[in-house]
Amino acid sequence: MPSFFPSASVLSATFSNATPYTRQQQAPPAKRTPSLARQELYPNWSVAEDAQEKTQQLADAAAQEYTKASQAAQANVGKIELYSPKYYATCTFGGLMACGATHWAVTPLDLIKCRRQVDSKLYTSNLQGWRTIIAQDGFRGIYTGGAPTFFGYSVQGAFKYGCYEFFKKFYSDLAGPENAVAYKTWIYLAGSASAEFFADIGLCPFEAVKVRMQTTMPPFAKGTWDGMSKIIGAEGVGGLYKGLYPLWARQIPYTMMKFASFETIVEMIYARLPGQKSDYSKGAQTGVAFTGGYLAGILCAIVSHPADVMVSKLNANRQAGESFGAAMGRIYKDIGFSGLWAGLPVRIVMIGTLTGLQWMIYDSFKIFMGLPTTGGASPPPETEKKTV
Repeated sequence: MPSFFPSASVLSATFSNATPYTRQQQAPPAKRTPSLARQELYPNWSVAEDAQEKTQQLADAAAQEYTKASQAAQANVGKIELYSPKYYATCTFGGLMACGATHWAVTPLDLIKCRRQVDSKLYTSNLQGWRTIIAQDGFRGIYTGGAPTFFGYSVQGAFKYGCYEFFKKFYSDLAGPENAVAYKTWIYLAGSASAEFFADIGLCPFEAVKVRMQTTMPPFAKGTWDGMSKIIGAEGVGGLYKGLYPLWARQIPYTMMKFASFETIVEMIYARLPGQKSDYSKGAQTGVAFTGGYLAGILCAIVSHPADVMVSKLNANRQAGESFGAAMGRIYKDIGFSGLWAGLPVRIVMIGTLTGLQWMIYDSFKIFMGLPTTGGASPPPETEKKTV
């Protein structure tokens, strides 16, 4: 009797070669022509690789030009011995370059900060403040006070960095080699405080003009020299320095924190990196300088902010003939403790960026002139070997 189901032999014959993954037979390779046989004549072209190669070529060319310019500058100036008058002059010029341009660049932030410190209800936000100023005075309006800012902080930066290098060496020599290492933080603090004392004397007249230009609407003067002449005409030369005490109160703690924390942070960074500071390239060292400077700037902003608010208030509305103490008491009574912290978030961003850029520019200039960068691990004190 025939079966309704296929036999085993039929199933085997039908499905023995079946598989869910069919293997396609490859066609025989085509016969290459003489041109195709030499593939090196036709390399693959990539837009990304081409752009990367051109970028690298430009970077190499820029590095070569930078090296040539650096060598030419060093040859023109001559060898700079550490802690020589030429060394301090170089550091002074580096500080001038680092501070004037960077403070001018953040004038829009500083303008809003000062106006909100004087009148917290003037603008609801920084963006709204900029929009209002641009609508009223044009784009140039957000750089109100930019000229006295540039001149004043150029002078201040020159004295601050140049004097810091001098006083740091001076106090280290007074302490002696071992104590200079053991009490290095105190030396940083003393050196920076001494430097800022003189730097603020140079800054104060320009700061007085800047604050008045930024906190009066329309600005009371057209520029730096016009502002100085108006203040001197109305109040005498002393009018330019009536904010000196609060400026010292703001800037000396600020600079002490700026230099001491920067030196400490940079030392900590290098201590946690493999190898030594000298093992890293010049670009890497300036990157460390920016990082250390930005972190130090955040601390600076917090420490010095109450005095910064008071400087703005005193320059804006200190009454004629009013004593410093009386003005301070009256202003504090009006704004209270919380008012001393008005505008702090903006100042943290501003000062952090400023300080990071300043240290990066300053150390880059030192490298350009063949000098070592600031900060890093202190050498261990030399100890006499005991003979047995």
